[in-house]
Amino acid sequence: MIAHRPQLSIVIPLFNEEESLPELHQWLLKVFEEHRFTYEVIFIDDGSSDSSWTQIQSLRKSDPHTFGIKFQRNYGKAAALQVGFQQATGEVIITMDADLQDSPDEIPALYRMITQEGFDMVSGWKQKRYDPLTKTLPTKLYNWAARRITGIHLHDFNCGLKAYKRAVVKSIEVYGDMHRYIPALAKYAGFQKIGEKVVQHQARKYGVTKFGLNRFLNGPLDLITVAFMGKFGKKPMHFFGALGTLMFMVGFGFGMYLGIDKLFIHTRGIRLSDRTEFYISLVAMLMGLQFFLTGFLAELIGRNSSSRNNYLIEEKEGWE
Repeated sequence: MIAHRPQLSIVIPLFNEEESLPELHQWLLKVFEEHRFTYEVIFIDDGSSDSSWTQIQSLRKSDPHTFGIKFQRNYGKAAALQVGFQQATGEVIITMDADLQDSPDEIPALYRMITQEGFDMVSGWKQKRYDPLTKTLPTKLYNWAARRITGIHLHDFNCGLKAYKRAVVKSIEVYGDMHRYIPALAKYAGFQKIGEKVVQHQARKYGVTKFGLNRFLNGPLDLITVAFMGKFGKKPMHFFGALGTLMFMVGFGFGMYLGIDKLFIHTRGIRLSDRTEFYISLVAMLMGLQFFLTGFLAELIGRNSSSRNNYLIEEKEGWE
């Protein structure tokens, strides 16, 4: 048990943001002092090649409530968030990007929505964005698809500025590129009160965007994965078994039709191997059996798999 749990844990994943870190830290301290928050700030350096880690070490020396974790290589934002969530001890956990596009001035309102209004999670909505069109158009498309598939009515699933009850971040597992769909992970973990707040978005002041063309492909695939894992992750046989049964019954139905037709109707007709229905029946039954086997294997793997979130950490600042 932690004797004096801070009110806030600020989890900040970053990659090559050396110029923005001192300014962001000062901005955070200003907000904490004005509102008398007890806090901890956790920077996760996702294998930066610039002097970001040196900056974090310097910030740690000036503020004992600031902590840092440096990955040995670049794992991605989801990995950084997962490790940050594991280390966070605050009552409310707030995530934000390190590029100064998320405003720390939003923190008090987000904190109140969690502690006073009873939300499990609150996601920021950058209603007015300062991003290029090549970033905003795919974002709008993915957000529309995410709303339709998950049933969560948020305008901006991927906003880096989010607030969570402590129980939420300790109940979900973020991996791969699933940071885009944390609201869906929270919902499938049983946290239903998910809110939204319009937040101020600022133009990037330093560095360059990390947005890449790979999101055009990875975004929809990740969304399908989240939706599938949320519904069938603990019971894959329910999906593969049902699909296998359907395919097998279709094949068996065609087989019965061919057998009856051959025995009682067209006894001297064409050979079974010359009929299209024969191959449909054969393929359908084989696919049905394969889906069954896939379901059994998925159940075995799911029940015996170890944790996938093992990352090589090169250094830590603030923890023994």
